[in-house]
Amino acid sequence: MKRIAVDIGGTFTDCFVSWDGQFVQTKALTTHHNLAIGFNDALDQSCKILSVSRSALLKEVDSVRYATTLGTNALIERKGPRVGLLITQGFESTVPLSRGRGYGDGIPDEKAKDLSRAERPKPLVPISLIRSVKQRMDYRGKVLMDLDEEDVREKLKQLVDQGVQAIVVNMINSVENPDHEMRIQEIFEEEFPSSMLGSIPMVLSHQVGGRKGEYVRSSSAIIDAYLHSTMYFAMSSLEQNLRENGYLKPMQLVHNSGGMAQLNSTDALKTLHSGPVAGIHAAEQLAVQGDVQNIVCGDMGGTSFDIGLITEGGTKHYDFTPVVDRWRVTLPMVHLVTLGAGGGSIASCDSIFETVKVGPESAGSDPGPACYDRGGINPTVTDADLVLGYLDPDNYAKGAITLNKRRSYQALEDICDEMDISEVDAALLIKSMADGEMAAGLRRELNGGGYNAESFVFLAYGGNGPLHCCGIAEKAGIKKILAPPYSSVFSACGGAGLNQMHIHEKSVSLGFYNKNTRSLYDDYPTFNALVKSLELKGQNDLLRQGFLEDQIQYALELDMRYGIQQMEISIALDNRRLSKPIEVLRAIEAMNEDFAKRYGQEIVSPESGVWVTTVRVVARVETETVVFPDLTPPQHRLPAPAAHSTRECYFNGVEGPVETPIYGTEALEPGIEIYGPAIVNPGETTYLIEPGWAFIAAAQGAAWFLHQKS
Repeated sequence: MKRIAVDIGGTFTDCFVSWDGQFVQTKALTTHHNLAIGFNDALDQSCKILSVSRSALLKEVDSVRYATTLGTNALIERKGPRVGLLITQGFESTVPLSRGRGYGDGIPDEKAKDLSRAERPKPLVPISLIRSVKQRMDYRGKVLMDLDEEDVREKLKQLVDQGVQAIVVNMINSVENPDHEMRIQEIFEEEFPSSMLGSIPMVLSHQVGGRKGEYVRSSSAIIDAYLHSTMYFAMSSLEQNLRENGYLKPMQLVHNSGGMAQLNSTDALKTLHSGPVAGIHAAEQLAVQGDVQNIVCGDMGGTSFDIGLITEGGTKHYDFTPVVDRWRVTLPMVHLVTLGAGGGSIASCDSIFETVKVGPESAGSDPGPACYDRGGINPTVTDADLVLGYLDPDNYAKGAITLNKRRSYQALEDICDEMDISEVDAALLIKSMADGEMAAGLRRELNGGGYNAESFVFLAYGGNGPLHCCGIAEKAGIKKILAPPYSSVFSACGGAGLNQMHIHEKSVSLGFYNKNTRSLYDDYPTFNALVKSLELKGQNDLLRQGFLEDQIQYALELDMRYGIQQMEISIALDNRRLSKPIEVLRAIEAMNEDFAKRYGQEIVSPESGVWVTTVRVVARVETETVVFPDLTPPQHRLPAPAAHSTRECYFNGVEGPVETPIYGTEALEPGIEIYGPAIVNPGETTYLIEPGWAFIAAAQGAAWFLHQKS
């Protein structure tokens, strides 16, 4: 396998290269003004290790895969175009009202419950840029009022005159009949051909989401339009960079569904959170191949801390109406939670509680933490780590960045003066607050799923994961940590193993058991025709990208609920067609078992009716993946090698400096056991073994941390 996978984060651009069985991990600072520069820098480091030129490498690899937070950052920073919305007359307030609960989406529960201070997010489409058109369809897609084409032309002209740079079209019930949305697009092209307006995009809501729900479908299409230009030009520049260096195949983009596709088959909305999702996919592969059960993922990079769950059997969790920033969307997305806590998170005084606040603001890669010596003046988590002695100023990120400890001390002065504490005490407080915030995120995720923290392994990765994992796990009540192979670029590693995949779904209302008639669903031809139509959509996506029909695999999922409940769960069916009652009963039984496992046997109530609300088809082409070894800690333990140096370090709960042994790559030989406090720095990342923890090296540079306290 010859493959390049890249994860472009807010601070670092991570690169993972698979080259005939050899795996290389490198990273460079992200260059936000031109992403290709950071990519080339990271790739050149890999080329140097492999002793091959950049052009020779790119000519021979089978694919180049990108995961990026560019869209996420653009949304957070509100760096998007003016977007206009066309909606059915009478529904102009659908988006502004946001189902009446929009103020609570995307914020912590305690803030969502504080109605007196509730604030809705600043809209991506202001009311002044919403226009309604005369038309109407019923819930089955039957036309009740024809589209008034003259009205459409007038409303389009009004939006264009107001300077919109993207237009969203959302006609009510268009997922049942998209004819009116399609006709509006034709009218737009007639009135404003590309020669007049250039590449102004028009996004049709039925093409973004296939489920009913006018608000979530509107918000999905709006976010897609808002990010379209940013993603298109950034990704096009990356693709052009590949062309200039001899790579002539289509560029691949990682999707937040856990798959990937070519640039021409990717919506901007599907790229949000794609980097962390790639890391969760790698965790899923590791769970299956390495026989590691029940994993809570913690990806601590320079800008954020991303959390995901892999439960027994290597199953990752999905959200089917996830919240993106402050908006709920209709998009199947691998479930994850993002916190604004990373190495670059900025610390400041919290005078009300007489402590420090960490994040969510980040120093990013430019200027970066103060210790990067690139003009940053704010104290960050990385500055605190340097002051506490955890980082080697001359061997950070394999020596790519020389850290300036004096700058870190200067950055901490304001906190020290306001709180009347030393720089070391300020750094300890910053570390404690950052670890505590990330631990609280892990606890919320585990408790929300009804899980016991002690039964989970904390998979700590990202550039700062192995550095902070002991402190996070201690506060979260987790007793076992695994720093996986290639931990510093683990999300990029996950991108290297993704399959080509597309998901298509449609809202339905099918009574698999109708309590009123006491009958099972038996309209098999209608059901099978719907599944076939969704399979054809996925097939066309993959055929367009050059795959053969016999390479494509399909999976069928149904969102199901009981008649008296609103909770829905997704059930995967072994058979993709229905032909007899026993197959319907098997689906109901699978639902009963899953409901009992999740919520308890007492709420299983098929007698109240069983309804299917969504039919979903996953079409994929499996590709070669990265193979992880068995990571079980060796039974025979080896003594710690001789430390090559020592360094004064400071730890929360330990008085004064501790002379801490420092180890290099020699400490990663499988079976070596080291008791904390200690530091292992092979160059790619730093493993901090805090007091009360034991470090056990496993295969391929992986390491276990075991809690030693009773």
